Amino acid sequence: MAKNDPYAALRIREFNIFLLLRFIMVFSWSMQFIVIEWEVYSLTKSALSLGIVGLMEVVPAILMALFAGHFVDQNEKKGLLFKCIIGFLVISLGLFLLTWEPFRGNLSAKTILYSIYFLVFLGGIVRAFLGPTIFSLLSLIVPKNLYSNAATWSSSVWQISSVLGPAVAGFSITIIGVHGSMLFVLACSFLALIILSQISKKPILNPKIGEPIMQSLKEGVKFVYNNKTIFGAISLDMVAVLFGGAVALLPIYAQDILKVGPEGFGVLRAAPALGAFITMFISAYVPLNKNAGMKLLFSIFAFGICIIVFGISTLFWLSAIALFLSGVVDGISVVIRQTILQLKTPDHMRGRVSAVNSIFVGSSNELGAFESGLTAKLMGTVTSVVFGGTMTLIIVVFTGFASPTFRKLDLQKDIDENDQ
Repeated sequence: MAKNDPYAALRIREFNIFLLLRFIMVFSWSMQFIVIEWEVYSLTKSALSLGIVGLMEVVPAILMALFAGHFVDQNEKKGLLFKCIIGFLVISLGLFLLTWEPFRGNLSAKTILYSIYFLVFLGGIVRAFLGPTIFSLLSLIVPKNLYSNAATWSSSVWQISSVLGPAVAGFSITIIGVHGSMLFVLACSFLALIILSQISKKPILNPKIGEPIMQSLKEGVKFVYNNKTIFGAISLDMVAVLFGGAVALLPIYAQDILKVGPEGFGVLRAAPALGAFITMFISAYVPLNKNAGMKLLFSIFAFGICIIVFGISTLFWLSAIALFLSGVVDGISVVIRQTILQLKTPDHMRGRVSAVNSIFVGSSNELGAFESGLTAKLMGTVTSVVFGGTMTLIIVVFTGFASPTFRKLDLQKDIDENDQ
């Protein structure tokens, strides 16, 4: 392998299959979430209802995360991923039926809404297991010296699917309606099962099979807390996303403020992911490992600025640009954080570390959605977004001054050691 080969991980056949599988899963999941957001707001015209959608997913994701991490570390990863996809398929089928007029019959809008909340809640349980499983499976497909490169491509595929999922959702709602869109998501679930069959079973690297669950969970939490690099990175990103995430309010901006309809909604929802993908593609050629701490702080600070600009904008093109740039700088954060996790987590603890990360970072998106919905109801939509962006700036500045060790973080040494 050439030391600076940006395509090193892509030369592994099974890794390419893994990327295709991840693309299908993230694409269908993000598309489904956007379709349901649109349906919920159409039913209720309530910002708080949008926040509740996020809350319904994040509550089980948080409550089940540590247990899921233990379970992932104790079991074979391909089989677990198969069960996760089956769970997603069942949930998609339920949402498909709820958006089908003959099935709805005489159901009230409230009954439909609560049924959607319930299925989203079940989706949160599935997600609690899905994240640690995918994170652990990646490390079993590529050698350790390619973790950084593989993390970059895996994150890039995540961003591509995050771009296309919302964009396709926005246009498909217009062209084939909400019900037709859910049928497409359901088809993607079946395709994911077919793709998974091309990945072989993997060994279980945990030397403590059968370890009592409480002891296992304690070790996982203790490891993350004691590793200041991991703990600092995920804590900073959690707080920033919690206060700086405005995507939950995009249906309000699209319908009531910018007045651009479902097509514009799809563009706005896709803009951050498109910006992040561009950053990640560039990072495969220009690694971000040198001075990683300062780059992470800068990226989250710039993210807060972009959110404030988006919040006060009444022009569609300016709003789209602000969201695009927020994705550019967020892409830097994602690459650095994923590299930290892959390099500094031992194989036998990947499920538990990923579970803790999902509580801190993954779930912060949904908690941020609830926070945005709640503050929008209390303060108004625009004030809520500006408040969140401002809080992000304050937290980043505080972290930068309070943690000189984090400012000096440099990952290049770890990369060089793994290349030897």
